[in-house]
Amino acid sequence: MAGCRGSLCCCCRWCCCCGERETRTPEELTILGETQEEEDEILPRKDYEKGRRYEAVKWMMVFAIGVCTGLVGLFVDFFVRLFTQLKFGVVQASVEECSQKGCLALSLLELLGFNLTFVFFASLLVLIEPVAAGSGIPEIKCYLNGVKVPGIVRLRTLLCKVFGVLFSVAGGLFVGKEGPMIHSGAVVGAGLPQFQSLSLRKIQFNFPYFRSDRDKRDFVSAGAAAGVAAAFGAPIGGTLFSLEEGSSFWNQGLTWKVLFCSMSATFTLNFFRSGIQFGSWGSFQLPGLLNFGEFKCSDSDKKCHLWTAMDLGFFVVMGVVGGLLGATFNCLNKRLAKYRVRNVHPKPKLVRVLESLLVSLVTTVVVFVASMVLGECRQMSSASQVGNDSFALQVTSEEVNSSIKTFFCPNETYNDMATLFFNSQESGILQLFHQDSTFSPITLALFFVLYFVLACWTYGISVPSGLFVPSLLCGAAFGRLVANVLKSYVGLGHIYSGTFALIGAAAFLGGVVRMSISLTVILIESTSEITYGLPIMVTLMVAKWTGDFFNKGIYDIHVGLRGVPLLEWETEVEMDKLRASDIMEPNLTYVYPHTRIQSLVSILRTTVHHAFPVVTENRGNEKEFMKGNQLISNNIKYKKCSILTRAGEQRRRSQSMKSYPSSELRNVCDEHVTSEDPGEKEDLLQQMLERRYTPYPNLYPDQSPSEDWTMEERFRPLTFHGLILRSQLVTLLVRGVCYSESQSSASQPRLSYAEMAEDYPRYPDIHDLDLTLLNPRMIVDVTPYMNPAPFTVSPNTHVSQVFNLFRTMGLRHLPVVNAVGEIVGVITRHNLTREFLQARLRQHYQSL
Repeated sequence: MAGCRGSLCCCCRWCCCCGERETRTPEELTILGETQEEEDEILPRKDYEKGRRYEAVKWMMVFAIGVCTGLVGLFVDFFVRLFTQLKFGVVQASVEECSQKGCLALSLLELLGFNLTFVFFASLLVLIEPVAAGSGIPEIKCYLNGVKVPGIVRLRTLLCKVFGVLFSVAGGLFVGKEGPMIHSGAVVGAGLPQFQSLSLRKIQFNFPYFRSDRDKRDFVSAGAAAGVAAAFGAPIGGTLFSLEEGSSFWNQGLTWKVLFCSMSATFTLNFFRSGIQFGSWGSFQLPGLLNFGEFKCSDSDKKCHLWTAMDLGFFVVMGVVGGLLGATFNCLNKRLAKYRVRNVHPKPKLVRVLESLLVSLVTTVVVFVASMVLGECRQMSSASQVGNDSFALQVTSEEVNSSIKTFFCPNETYNDMATLFFNSQESGILQLFHQDSTFSPITLALFFVLYFVLACWTYGISVPSGLFVPSLLCGAAFGRLVANVLKSYVGLGHIYSGTFALIGAAAFLGGVVRMSISLTVILIESTSEITYGLPIMVTLMVAKWTGDFFNKGIYDIHVGLRGVPLLEWETEVEMDKLRASDIMEPNLTYVYPHTRIQSLVSILRTTVHHAFPVVTENRGNEKEFMKGNQLISNNIKYKKCSILTRAGEQRRRSQSMKSYPSSELRNVCDEHVTSEDPGEKEDLLQQMLERRYTPYPNLYPDQSPSEDWTMEERFRPLTFHGLILRSQLVTLLVRGVCYSESQSSASQPRLSYAEMAEDYPRYPDIHDLDLTLLNPRMIVDVTPYMNPAPFTVSPNTHVSQVFNLFRTMGLRHLPVVNAVGEIVGVITRHNLTREFLQARLRQHYQSL
């Protein structure tokens, strides 16, 4: 043997021979139990240094996302304040002048000019990017749930959203900027780690990190949480919002990163707003865009308490009423949304702009007329001089007093309706929370009804719009009305009106959006008063339970209207009567380990599936097929080499144990190898591959699925080997990764992981590719790039187990594989939606 070092030596029981070394294909080496080291790495190996660097870069990215989200909030807040002060300054001066001269119609025209111009610009921006309409929370919720909404996290969407919400809020519509801040933060989280954009094609950086959907989804979660934190100054609430309302897939490491991102956004916004507004840089006095102020009883009123145990009963009743009002709001808005889908959206886009202008026109007229005609002159309270106890209380008092309107009222009195309507919504909330002077019950009732109707009509038009602030203002009016009634007619003089306004705001907002944990923490952080924790939590729970009895939350309703397959947190108990085989899709579109280019192109162009099973057919006369066709031979060889047997695994381990220094172990291994019959391995494989049924018709792997196939041809047994993504197949075609039938599959070019992910997240569309240079008869070996071990389930698996696996692991496709390794169907998100499961359950009951 010493003279045969450069040759190939083969030993068996009877002889030992040497010959020239010949190259074997990877399939042949695998069948023979041998391995070959790859020179080029196809998939990345785990490197601990790279892992630490990757983690450090991830922390830096979440910090950058938080800072950028805070700066976006600062930009929106600055220009909204600028435009609002400009508008109300001009109109208020005109009203004061015209109230003496009798030219109030001119003041109304000035207000209409401002509002219609701003709303027109907001609608135009939505025409540029329709996804920018609304708050964006339903779309981000879908994205974090695992559904990709086209264009939802693009740079153009962010620009249209930011400028659009700026104009819509300044235009006097009953919308808020806090909801769009969540969408804006999510877009920043999605785009910043990519360092590229379709809108800025010429600006690209070679940034090799975060080229997967899981990383992108984590950053979107962090951005959404940063948006909540910047809007309300509630970093913990933002983290809980991302967990409760958004992300379907969560891990412990992500919690710290999301909280860190939320903190970064809060303190960035706080730092700049405090410096710009008060000139005290580094004082951190304004934590969020919406500041509730400090709740504190007057020092002169010794009987005043923020709330007492007796008040909890009233809070529960307010929660019930808030749930009923929220359910009514959602029902009306759902009907409006359906009407818009049927009658407005199919028409030219200009109709959407006209609808927005109509809403702005009606809102402006109602606000102006109500402020001039329906308001009452109320006496100012002497408690306005409250406070030098704390700087925050002093700032709140100054802001409340500065926003009081005295239209048509004598000295020392103010117009209560104009004070609520003729200010920004944030100022109106502060008035209801902290104004010690009384508001007329009739004024509060009229304000609530008008605001309720107009806010319901406004949400859903083609402008960027949030729902948090309108709901808070509407609910605060309801709570303040309850406090006035209890004080004036029941005789409960000890109650604090600001507390009831806060509870009313929580009750109505909870009844509309149906959030519990995150909204509780958001409101507690916004008030900076931990003693409000219990009443807010109780009120939100009661409001959610009451509203859920009638319909879903507003965001879930709009998700349902879009037909998005959103997965709930868990399935109903009765769904366990179904199995995976009851809900799976048995009609499969699949590819083979070795497939011709013409078949791949045909499959990709005639289907919209995101992934395809990689399968081989089960044949009874495989040796005959292997002789006549190289393509079929490669597929059958791959199937044989991929079958794991106990004997084959023991043989592989025995070969590796020969390297042990113990001579006894080497002897055992030698005995095992020499005592084996040379034909035993092939016979064992053949026995495993033999079937009891008659072989199905011969269908070559280069044939695409056809509608002319019989039931037996379409649903013939297929051995499952893995999953290959559409994006991977397109990348292989674009880069010409294939081999000819006269060559070995080893001659096919190999792509590294970085090359496969180079086009992420926007891979080329198969319909836009020019594949004329590719020979349609060339063969593509997909096995190095497929996922050979995806999550699979048995046909008898309970639906609850399927649902939990699908949701917790972030899956998009779940193959159903039977006991002998054959794929019998695929489960997707559509098969796990509530509507689909209920339809299958009804069919199950009918079949009993």
